[in-house]
Amino acid sequence: MKASVAIQVLPAMENDEELVRVVDAVIDYIRAQGLNYYVGPFETTIEGESYDQLMDIVKECQHVAIRAGAPKVSAYIKVVYEPEGEILTIEKKVTKHHQG
Repeated sequence: MKASVAIQVLPAMENDEELVRVVDAVIDYIRAQGLNYYVGPFETTIEGESYDQLMDIVKECQHVAIRAGAPKVSAYIKVVYEPEGEILTIEKKVTKHHQG
C-alpha cells in the first residue's frame, strides 16, 4: 500500500438515528469502491495504491452525505502517503488486537 486515509464524517442531523443513516450511506459508498477499508467507532480507514484515488473518495464522501439528506457535513481526515515505499497497513496495525 502506498497511501491510507482515515475519514470521520459528521453530518448535522436532527437525531442520532438520522446521523447513523447518513454515515451508513457514506460507508456503503466507501465499500462500493472495492478498496481495503476498516470501519471503526469514530472513523473509517481506507487503503490504496493511489493518493489521488483516495482523495477523490474523501471528496465524494461529503457529496454522499449531502445527497443522503444532511444539510451540512463536517469531515476530519488523516492521510498517510509514501509514494516510494510501503505504509503500515490496517492489518499490521489492528489485527493483533481483534483476534480471539
